[in-house]
Amino acid sequence: MFAWIRRALLFCALLHLPASADSGLMLAEVYRGEGAVADYWVSEKLDGVRARWDGQQLLSRGGYRINAPEEFTLGWPALPMDGELWLGRGRFDEVSALARRQQASVADWQGVGFMVFDLPEHGGDFSARVLAMRELADLQLATLQPVVQRRLASADELDALLGRTVAVGGEGLMLHHASARYRAGRHPLLLKYKPFEDAEARVIGYTAGQGKYLGQVGALLVEDGAGRRFRLGSGLSDAQRQSPPAIGTLVTYRFNGLTSGGLPRFARFLRVRTDAGLNQPAATP
Repeated sequence: MFAWIRRALLFCALLHLPASADSGLMLAEVYRGEGAVADYWVSEKLDGVRARWDGQQLLSRGGYRINAPEEFTLGWPALPMDGELWLGRGRFDEVSALARRQQASVADWQGVGFMVFDLPEHGGDFSARVLAMRELADLQLATLQPVVQRRLASADELDALLGRTVAVGGEGLMLHHASARYRAGRHPLLLKYKPFEDAEARVIGYTAGQGKYLGQVGALLVEDGAGRRFRLGSGLSDAQRQSPPAIGTLVTYRFNGLTSGGLPRFARFLRVRTDAGLNQPAATP
C-alpha cells in the first residue's frame, strides 16, 4: 500500500518540477543557417553528460552533486566552469551511469575527462573566454581539458565539418558567437547544428508490442512541454521494451522537423535524461 503511494508522490513531483532547473546554465538554440559563420567559434557537440564545476564540486545540469572521486578533480582551479563529462564518442550510456552513481572509485572514473566549453563568471565575450579556457591545458591534467574551438569562413566549410564529424561518430557541432556574453537560459547566439533535432518529453504510458515484440512494450506514450502527445517506438532496445523507462521519466528523442499537424516527424527515442533528481539514480554496483 505504502509503496504505491510513494510512487504516486514521486510521479506528481516529477510532473511539477520547477521551470528553473536549468536556469544557471546557458542553453543552445537550433542553427538554421542564420548569421555569418565567420562570426562564430565552432566546436564538436560532445555526446556526454552536461556538468558544471562551481569551484569546489561538480554539479549536474539540474544542480545536483555528481559524486566524482576527490582524485578526479585534484588540481582543478577554483574557477566556475561549464562543460561535459566525456568518455569518447558513442559512450554516453557509460558516462551517464557513472555520473549517477552514489559512490565510484578512481578506477571507475579512469578515462573520463571534463571537457570545458565555457566559463560562466569570466565576464568577457566568448572570444576572451576561449583564450582563458586554452590556459587550462597548461595545467596538464588528464581529467580537465578545454574543448577545441575553431573559426570557419563559410557555411560550406561548416557543412563539410559537420559531415566529417558525423562520419566518425560525432553528434554534431556547436556554434558560439564571438561577441556573446554568458547568460542563463536559451541564447540566440549559442547554436547547435546536427543532422537532426532533439527535444525532451515525459513518459505518460505505453502501447502493447505486436509480432516479435508481443508481451513487451511497443512504444512509449510521451508528452512534451507544449502538451503534444505522441509515440516513441523506434530507437528502443530489446531490453528497454522488456523494462521500459518508468512513467514520469524524462526522455530525449530525435526528429526531423514537424508534420502538418505540428507533431515531431520521424520521432525516435534516444535516451533517458539522466540528471540526478529528475529520474531515478542508477544503482551502485
